[in-house]
Amino acid sequence: MAAFWAFGSTLLSLAAAQGTLQIPVTDSLPDDHSDFIDPSFAGFGIEPSNLFSFTGYAEPNELTFQLLDNLVSYTGAPPHIRLGGNTEDYMVFSEDMEQYTWITNPNATGGGAFASDSMLIGPKFFEVANRFPEGTPITWGLNLAYQQSDYIDRLVTMANQVISGIPRLRLVSFEIGNEPDLYAQNGFRTGVWGGDVYVGEWLDRASALYEQVLQPNDLPSNFFEPGCTASTIGTSFQVQDLDSLGITVQANDSSTSYVASWNQHDYYYYISVSTYPLTLYTMMTLSTTKDQFDAWVTQIQQADNTPYPYALREMCSVGPIGYEGITNTFGASLWSLNFFLYAATLNITSVEMHMTDNSNASAWQPIEMYGRQPFVRPNYYAWAAFDQIIGPSCQAQVAPISNLDYPGDYGGRVEAYSVYQDGQLDTIVIINANMANVSESKESLTISLSLPSSLSGQVLHLAYLTSDGADATAGTTWNGISFEQSGNGSPTTVDTTDATATIASDGSATITVRDSQAVAARIGSKVGSVTANSAACAAIASRSPGIGSTSTSSSKSSSSSNSASRGSSATGSSASATATNGVRRITAIVFSTLGVAFMSGALLLWT
Repeated sequence: MAAFWAFGSTLLSLAAAQGTLQIPVTDSLPDDHSDFIDPSFAGFGIEPSNLFSFTGYAEPNELTFQLLDNLVSYTGAPPHIRLGGNTEDYMVFSEDMEQYTWITNPNATGGGAFASDSMLIGPKFFEVANRFPEGTPITWGLNLAYQQSDYIDRLVTMANQVISGIPRLRLVSFEIGNEPDLYAQNGFRTGVWGGDVYVGEWLDRASALYEQVLQPNDLPSNFFEPGCTASTIGTSFQVQDLDSLGITVQANDSSTSYVASWNQHDYYYYISVSTYPLTLYTMMTLSTTKDQFDAWVTQIQQADNTPYPYALREMCSVGPIGYEGITNTFGASLWSLNFFLYAATLNITSVEMHMTDNSNASAWQPIEMYGRQPFVRPNYYAWAAFDQIIGPSCQAQVAPISNLDYPGDYGGRVEAYSVYQDGQLDTIVIINANMANVSESKESLTISLSLPSSLSGQVLHLAYLTSDGADATAGTTWNGISFEQSGNGSPTTVDTTDATATIASDGSATITVRDSQAVAARIGSKVGSVTANSAACAAIASRSPGIGSTSTSSSKSSSSSNSASRGSSATGSSASATATNGVRRITAIVFSTLGVAFMSGALLLWT
């Protein structure tokens, strides 16, 4: 194994150079820089029906919490978690449901292809959610689909259970309903249905929740995230439509509206919906991400014309459950790292990558499935890389490095970003997604950096995101660290090499990045040595103060202290999929596009 794990830096010298890319980097913030990046920016979405798979049942899932704690150690704050998806619109609360699972409601009366009250959850649902790292910012999905006569009572009951049931976490927002633009298709609504009807129903529920839940808990009216759309193309669910239709109206007895943030969803590709065949090569053509995201850039621009920020609460490479040989590979990790950096440059406030327990696109497999015990996928390393690059300062800003003259076949397959800390150039990130599989010989790209001459003599410390090749499904390392070798998700340093390059008197420096590899070059010290700025972090936290714990940590919580609050088992992640543990239960009946959407929490109409 020693030779295998040494791959990250020592084989670089063996890779044949294929060309040189000139990259000019300015020491001042470019005009197209991001705002300060929230340390919780790179988050996760968890399908509600799969919550127990990720948190554990009676005993905690220690793999999940170790992987989350790793990220806390890099940014000082837990990743934002959105607990939502299609199954939020099937769930109602039952006080006497004491099982560590959800159950099928034997007396469902709600409408829809899958009844809008077909799933019962009880107090244990909130107990296990409360296991997430202390201070985790949470966006919680509530049921809009249910519209029987007691719909307000059910909604208020659920919201009160959320507020009282997760005191360790920081509840920052509710979303009411998942992807209402699809309600006519999935049978939740009949007759005329569009943005205008949705806005009326949404305001009805937001008003009731404000009066009966938020005000009694001293919470403001602007606590909701509307939209939550799968697509806005050709619909009346665009941000500007919802705004003009009155969703941002001032709330009763309040000086603000009900809106905290816009919330939309997207997938790079959706099986049975996207109309072209997907390959790993296509996904690693990073320019296709920008092409695919054009419609959402328009939505971001519309959000910029309102007082409210824009969050991408459900995103993924391939829905609904990934794509074997594509999303479970190292190439997907490069795609995800690029997406996080790209999304930050658009001033999206947060990205939650959606996860189900049976998805090959999830960052880790939380339970035994497909004949395998729980394990970490290459994709997880993208979170680790992004989080360690921005660090805990709460002063990180990212800008794209554009208009580069790519050599040979590298056009559209290489992206570069500059990262600034407190307005000062800190790190340059280059993602070389030119596809090179495990079985192929590897070539490399020479990067000729043109930096400010004032940095002459400074040392660039190089951190690589690397693996044996684009199609590798194991053996990834980031900055010399493996999260697989330990077997429990804890970081193991497998390469202590401090690869460096010195900036010449004219500001030039040369580094090498192999095909299917990424590098972060930090000026003056290693990636991961940024320190926190408490005032800057307090300012970011004040954007969405929420309710509950605000505790964060600048170092990873110990397993022993976490197990004290989550439970005492170290074997919680070994639970196998059963008939009641979420999506796995219904896969046998899911063959239609609608059924596939039930599994993932979204149906993307973009093609």
